Amino acid sequence: MQTQPARTPAEYTGPIYVVGHKNPDTDTVTSAIGYAWLLHERDKLDVQAARAGQLNPQTTFALRAFDVELPPVLSDASPRFSSVARAIEPLTPDQPLQEAWALAANTGRVAPIVDSDHKPIGLVTGASVFHFLTLQAADQLGASPDALGQIPFGRVLATPCGDAAERDVPGFEASARIRDVLPRILRDERDTFWVVDDDGRYAGVCWKSDLLHPPRMRLILIDHNEMSQAISGLDEAELLEVLDHHRLANPPTHMPIAFHVDPVGSCSTLVAERAMRSGLMMPQPIAGALLSGLLSDTLVLKSPTTTDRDRVAAVQLAAWAFAGQDDPYKAMLDYGWQLLQAGAGLESRSSASIVSGDYKEYDAVGLRFGIAQVEVTDLQEIGARLDELRSALCQREKDRGLHFAALMITDIVGGTSRLLTCPEAHY
Repeated sequence: MQTQPARTPAEYTGPIYVVGHKNPDTDTVTSAIGYAWLLHERDKLDVQAARAGQLNPQTTFALRAFDVELPPVLSDASPRFSSVARAIEPLTPDQPLQEAWALAANTGRVAPIVDSDHKPIGLVTGASVFHFLTLQAADQLGASPDALGQIPFGRVLATPCGDAAERDVPGFEASARIRDVLPRILRDERDTFWVVDDDGRYAGVCWKSDLLHPPRMRLILIDHNEMSQAISGLDEAELLEVLDHHRLANPPTHMPIAFHVDPVGSCSTLVAERAMRSGLMMPQPIAGALLSGLLSDTLVLKSPTTTDRDRVAAVQLAAWAFAGQDDPYKAMLDYGWQLLQAGAGLESRSSASIVSGDYKEYDAVGLRFGIAQVEVTDLQEIGARLDELRSALCQREKDRGLHFAALMITDIVGGTSRLLTCPEAHY
């Protein structure tokens, strides 16, 4: 029988994920999409855009408008059992022990045995074979010291391997986080464990040594640099780069990384600038997505945070995104108004979703606070809902253990904002 050696988990290197902050807004999603495209096209890297939560109506509108594929959700970077699973080709329990012996010798440790439904039965190991031989000697020849030597070796090798397998080996789902069960595993005397899928079918085996140093997911953070806004498990990932346009509150890193923070109105602007410098021709869907992020964060270039760099980037992105239009700049302005309207309005949204939608948490001057933002076409919309919005803010403040929470309500027509807070701040 020919067997293939089990590949070690260190050989499995997934894509680099470009991911924005939790409670994603349009800019954080589109800049991730644009930067992933740029790194793939310019640097030939295996890069995947991701999002750290559900899309809001405005972002959904933007991606549909330019037929852009929805990025997958990535909410946790903690290593999973799938990252350490060794997919050793399993045997069935009726196959001879000789084949299990050869497989265990080839893998250096075990031969997995599964049933007809591909569910784990047991592991053939050196210890399990020795235990099996000891029982055979005791049952057939008594407990004399010479008993083992009198068992015909050929007959032993012809025994169904399921008879010599160690049963009751713990199994863990491939999607489970290693850190959640690592203390339990370290207390176990075993060295090998099952990895199974959601239906309990065999996905591989893992070794205790693999679990101590699992492969780290490679990440690029975009449109944020604060731990409180980043996906869970960031400390267990390999952070490669940060690209942002906000204040500095970055996490510590084990190694030097590329860190770029520029005072512009949109992170999509920073991606567009890098694309323009690369000399690449950006496809319409990617340009349209980045333009959407830029227009959203700058309120169609009317926000006080808008810079000349944003305006230059917007012109170039509009030329790519509306290449078939007679006047790409006018098309951009018309589209920008539609984009803002798609994300404005409170009528169909619950108060809880409003105060948690475009939401970020901060730590500063000894305080931990959260700020959410929502856009409306008329500040009069909030009049009838002030009490319930304040109540939702107070509940979020309590649930998150904040010193205070606030909701910024921006009138996209009048260009003004109103700040709503919980009546009793805890500081």
